[in-house]
Amino acid sequence: MKKYLIVGFIVIGLAAFWFFDVDRYLTLEGIKEVRAWLDDWASDAPLSLTFGFMAFYIAATTLSLPGAAVLTLAAGALFGLTLGVVIVSFASTIGATLAFLVARFVLRDTVQSRFGDRLNIINKGIKREGAFYLFTLRLIPVFPFFLINLLMALTPIRTWTFYWVSQVGMLAGTVVYVNAGTQLAQINSLSGILSPSLMISFAILGIFPLIGKKIVDFIKKRRVYSQWTKPAAFDRNLIVIGAGAAGLVSAYIGAAVKAKVTLIEAEKMGGDCLNYGCVPSKALIKTAKLAHRIRHGDDYGLEASTPNFSFRRVMARIHQVIATIEPHDSIERYTGLGVEVLSGYARLVDPWTVEVQLNDGGTRRLTSRAIVIATGARPFIPPLPGLDDVGYLTSDTLWDSFAALDEAPRRLVVLGGGPIGCELSQAFARLDSQVWQIEMGARILAREDEEVSASAKASLARDGVQVMTGHKALRCEREGERKFIVLEHQGQELRLEFDALICAVGRVARLQGYGLEDLGIPTERTVATNEYLETLYPNIFTAGDVAGPFQFTHTAAHQAWYAAVNALFGEFWKFKVDYSVIPWTTFIDPEVARVGLNEQEAHEKNIEVEVTRFNMADLDRAIADSAVHGFVKVLTVPRKDRILGVTIVGEHAGDLLAEFVLAMKQGLGLNKILGTIHTYPTLAEANKYAAGEWKRAHAPQKLLAWLEKYHNWKRS
Repeated sequence: MKKYLIVGFIVIGLAAFWFFDVDRYLTLEGIKEVRAWLDDWASDAPLSLTFGFMAFYIAATTLSLPGAAVLTLAAGALFGLTLGVVIVSFASTIGATLAFLVARFVLRDTVQSRFGDRLNIINKGIKREGAFYLFTLRLIPVFPFFLINLLMALTPIRTWTFYWVSQVGMLAGTVVYVNAGTQLAQINSLSGILSPSLMISFAILGIFPLIGKKIVDFIKKRRVYSQWTKPAAFDRNLIVIGAGAAGLVSAYIGAAVKAKVTLIEAEKMGGDCLNYGCVPSKALIKTAKLAHRIRHGDDYGLEASTPNFSFRRVMARIHQVIATIEPHDSIERYTGLGVEVLSGYARLVDPWTVEVQLNDGGTRRLTSRAIVIATGARPFIPPLPGLDDVGYLTSDTLWDSFAALDEAPRRLVVLGGGPIGCELSQAFARLDSQVWQIEMGARILAREDEEVSASAKASLARDGVQVMTGHKALRCEREGERKFIVLEHQGQELRLEFDALICAVGRVARLQGYGLEDLGIPTERTVATNEYLETLYPNIFTAGDVAGPFQFTHTAAHQAWYAAVNALFGEFWKFKVDYSVIPWTTFIDPEVARVGLNEQEAHEKNIEVEVTRFNMADLDRAIADSAVHGFVKVLTVPRKDRILGVTIVGEHAGDLLAEFVLAMKQGLGLNKILGTIHTYPTLAEANKYAAGEWKRAHAPQKLLAWLEKYHNWKRS
């Protein structure tokens, strides 16, 4: 009943506000209308005006009425800077607290009971950091103050904390607004608008959010670093932990701008991409593709035949490819660039100190103003009973394990239907392995459109891969030397015998062993960072797989630029990492390449799109190359040529995608691609023809009808 009464009083107050036309007094024009009356009141009864104005301000704030900013300016005009600040500071805080209490009494129990589970994380955060969050919101008013009052009322923050933090947090803004009001009071003509004092007041209003942000950053830093003793001087400008793509680029940038940089790597320079991922897998895929073409020579007018090869030599070539590229990422090269490279295991001792357990024995401690964590990711091993008993390989370990084999594994199980699983399944099937690819989900490449998944499945099946979607791995079993995996499908168990098993069910960030937990740096699936790639400590950054949200070499390098530049020059200017245009490719045959939205994501996000499609079967070069499988699919804003996303399935799709990546990054539409000359005959013409399909669909039909009439007239 009390809640209904309070709501009733609020409704009556709002009704009176609008019925008596009080809202017109909450505008500059309205204040001007009653200015003379207010001045007389101030002369006759200044104390009465002070308390009357304060009561009106409290009521307006309690009811969350629009016009608080105007009232604050009016306070400056009526009472001057000092008294105006005192009145507004207390009135606004009291009003905000009353609004807070009303909202808490009426709404909090209901909201918490209905959404308590979802709000649990927020509640814990408010209990731990509530005062700081509120102070930040008050200091930098991104949201309207009345909305802050309402939302904070739904949380467990204490009333007294809400009051004093609000008063302190709003004080600086109150001073600026009241000061502006004192200047507005002096305007008697248009020329008064240009008075220097008024211009200074509004200039302060303009830069206040920046000043507020600096204040918040300073307070946050003091709080975060309070338990640590900062070194008086530093050994390095930048320490980079991890020498994969992100670490190498970070160190390279630091050295290029003449910073003193130390790069620490416990294992192989070049990280996963060079030694276990991108490079060896693409070398394997190339050999497998050549074997496939020999086997299908009749597609090119040749005699189809069985390729003769030594699997040992195939694996030796892969290691030779790695060795050829290795100098690009070597210790010698980076030392020559001016980077100190240490081989060992790094651990953070404090926000500025790294202890290195050197591989050749001993330890070193180094201090640095900034640190970049680029420790990468490792294969995820599912908790499958019996997996250790039968033995398993990953995309990291198979290259060394298979190096001594004369033949590819006769019966191979690949767990996982993502890009890595698809690439390895097809490659080994083309090199004479009998491959079962097991995916628990309904389809492989689940992030792509359904037709792309279906196309990939059909392609793998043509090469002999048994793609088993909807199959859940239950356990592994061993009988002497024989190995089995037991699957469940539609309630039935299936038992497969295999010679080798590869786990390719995803990768997880390397988070343990680097001292992150000792420093209290939040980690879950990745290290928690802000948009500048800063961790909890503003001088510690992350880049690459350990930072997320993507696990691509090119995004690792992309992030590394932001991490290194922000680490070295962030005190002057920081850059938010840009994920707006991220391409990727799955290197099966035909390749699957994408950038931006696909139809599946557009549907999930309720984004209206227009789809344009061009089939590779209609492209002259694709026909000449016997590479007609695939298509180019472009998503655009309806009735506009602005590109929202592109999916390409086909030969060299990853290379063809680059034109669309450039177009999206630079804001170029399909008309620009259509107007660009493409060499004939090339696969790249598919991009132009896709743009042509869009243009044809948007041809001005009425104009064309008139042109037809014109040409008919010309012939008559």
